[in-house]
Amino acid sequence: MAGKAEGMVRLTGIERCDAEVNRPAMITPHAVDLIITENSEGCIYEAVSGGEAVAGVVYSKAGNHLTLRATSVFPGKGIAAWLLGSVLDRLRMQGETVAASCPLAAAFVSAHPEYADVVGSTVPGHITKG
Repeated sequence: MAGKAEGMVRLTGIERCDAEVNRPAMITPHAVDLIITENSEGCIYEAVSGGEAVAGVVYSKAGNHLTLRATSVFPGKGIAAWLLGSVLDRLRMQGETVAASCPLAAAFVSAHPEYADVVGSTVPGHITKG
């Protein structure tokens, strides 16, 4: 990611995801100045604030299908939920589907059934609540 990485963590375990996942996937007062950018060559969506990357989602793509592979974020600000919700909204508008191998992205999708049309139960990587 283009911004400074000090203080940023890669969320790799469910225990670190809970606080980020359960936040609403909508713009909050803290997210007003965030801009989503896509670096298609680097296969990453970034949340940029003040010219600095503050969160990112690394993906791979095959046709109209993306796999969300890893999320890096400054924790505790709800930016990860906002970024993931924004990316999924964008992919929905583009008619693309998603699988999530990143634990944070998978937990987010599981906690937000409003994205079921983007991440269907037939898509590998989808976590179904049981």
